[in-house]
Amino acid sequence: MASSPRIKETKKYGMPCFCFGKKPFCYLWTDKKSDNPYLLFVDGMLINHPLLEQGNRAKMKILRINPTADLPIKTLEHVLKMAISLKNLQLQ
Repeated sequence: MASSPRIKETKKYGMPCFCFGKKPFCYLWTDKKSDNPYLLFVDGMLINHPLLEQGNRAKMKILRINPTADLPIKTLEHVLKMAISLKNLQLQ
């Protein structure tokens, strides 16, 4: 949330959700099979980053988080900056 004053936190579908303005932007979710966390970016198909996975999703991409390792802070910051820039462009 420190990345942009337009990001607000809420809860949707029982999981943390971050909205950009009033629209969902990013979710903190868990994989049903492994129970490992990941970040889901709503318009991820427009973000080009090698660690983002689209899988069979039409619009969204995920960034898997290893629960037994340190958070990849640089990667998280980079992907968040890309996603925020995209949202800012969409609002223009």
